[in-house]
Amino acid sequence: MEEPVLRDADEYPSDDVLRRRLGRAMASWQAFVAYIEEHDPALFGEWRYYRDGKSWLYKATYRKLTLCWATVFRGKFKTTCYFPDRAEPAITGSELPKTYIDQYLSGHRYGKTRAISVDVCKLADLKATKQIMEIRLLVN
Repeated sequence: MEEPVLRDADEYPSDDVLRRRLGRAMASWQAFVAYIEEHDPALFGEWRYYRDGKSWLYKATYRKLTLCWATVFRGKFKTTCYFPDRAEPAITGSELPKTYIDQYLSGHRYGKTRAISVDVCKLADLKATKQIMEIRLLVN
């Protein structure tokens, strides 16, 4: 299993730190952050270090609703959105690629929620993340 690379609590994930860890995926990261900053004034992102997972995570929030989490790995980042069971019709009826719909349907349940994760290495991978975030907003 891959390990997140932002493990040092004393090393804030600045652009320089991210560039060293993400490499070519840095352009995708910048586009992801720009989408969050420009999409809606109520949507914002922030870095936090979580001691339980011993890693920095980026949380995208719309007002008080957590839309998604991002974790940085070597050469990529992964976005994860958690959905309540009531989101199933919106997900299955969406234009998401079948891979992500299947991931939700067969995914591990955390109580009454399930997750969809997207590995983002290149700009094209962001399309699914944006679609998933839009669905999460709809089923708020």
